[in-house]
Amino acid sequence: MPSIRTDKLKSPRILAEQSLPQDGRNCAKAGARKRPARSVTVNLSESPLGWLHARGHLTDRQFDGGEKLRADWERANLAPNITMSWNMVPPSGGRRAAAEMLNATEAQIAAKQRFDNAIAHLGTDLSDIAWRIICAGEGVPAAEKHLGWPARSGKLVLKIALDRLANFYRLPV
Repeated sequence: MPSIRTDKLKSPRILAEQSLPQDGRNCAKAGARKRPARSVTVNLSESPLGWLHARGHLTDRQFDGGEKLRADWERANLAPNITMSWNMVPPSGGRRAAAEMLNATEAQIAAKQRFDNAIAHLGTDLSDIAWRIICAGEGVPAAEKHLGWPARSGKLVLKIALDRLANFYRLPV
């Protein structure tokens, strides 16, 4: 299980450090001493969209449009679930007020309507690349491969989709 490192960080980023597996078969056969454990630090909060924005490939407006779509995707709870949903456990008082449940449900329904309207605004040509990169978290090369597009074409189409999303969410220019 990854452990969260918070020491010596200059910004509040979520980092995970996990040891890499050692090749014990080769060390044991040759009688050589074992190598010291290595670790990798990964920024868990960085999405493909965030990666493109951090390196100057997207404008702030394009990034904000994509983040609004992703927020609606997550708020509408549209990601596939493989287990029971544990987040609707009532508080320690036992019963949950009807108004509290209604507000959460209304927020989820409103987010789903916004997401569906945004995808419809993009159209069939742009919605597939936007969904794959923004919501599913695929990288641009993987999305291009799944869609059967030539290399280095996905970023251009994604920028067009993000501009349309920014217009849909009425973000300032």
